[in-house]
Amino acid sequence: MLFLPTAAMILKASTLAPADIWRIATDPVALSTYNVTFVTALIASGINGVAGLVVAWVLVRYTFPFKRIIDAAVDLPFALPTAVAGLTIASVYSSNGWIGSLLAPLGITVSFSRLGVGVAMIFISLPFVVRTVQPVLQDLEPELEEAAWCLGASRWQTFWRVVLPPLLPAVLTGIALGFARAVGEYGSVVIVASNIPFKDLIAPVLVFQRLEQYDYAGATVIGTVLLVASLVVLLIINILQAWGRRYDV
Repeated sequence: MLFLPTAAMILKASTLAPADIWRIATDPVALSTYNVTFVTALIASGINGVAGLVVAWVLVRYTFPFKRIIDAAVDLPFALPTAVAGLTIASVYSSNGWIGSLLAPLGITVSFSRLGVGVAMIFISLPFVVRTVQPVLQDLEPELEEAAWCLGASRWQTFWRVVLPPLLPAVLTGIALGFARAVGEYGSVVIVASNIPFKDLIAPVLVFQRLEQYDYAGATVIGTVLLVASLVVLLIINILQAWGRRYDV
């Protein structure tokens, strides 16, 4: 189930001449989609790295009304169909939407733009950081922070030197997982973006467009590029997890 489709796609791409593979993979439209996909996913995952850490910190360290409801709502992007997520984002951030109507006078357009692609990627990948950091933060002994305070460390010094080091591998792992998820996102982005080349067209949508044009070779080559990128991300995740074991008791 896992290796046969992957092997089939690689074998299909290998039937082309190396020059043809390079030509398809480095086509100006394809390069533009790589830029939109990977750069936007990287920015979105970086934002989620900070936001996810803050959300996990609040959920673990504070008690407030409706905490369980908010905690459960973090997993909403996991259960929500991506097409529904894209429709919701496009409606809320359109020029007539709740948020879009406030941003329109400022000249900020979210729906049907690259910014909308970033918003969709942030929405669908935020839970990865929260759910990766949350259990590590729960297992962190508060006595370590109290000992640092007794030794004269400020709250910022305690967070930076005592709390953050064991959390950092989990944060980076969540960022990598969110990045991989954002790179492969299709359902929400295809609705919230205008899907115009050199503007906000992403690589997964380009693959689908090539299939609609019966360009199976082009779709296979671009899909192989995304596959290689995903494998690299998985390798990075494994390295980060191995690094995180240094703090296991």
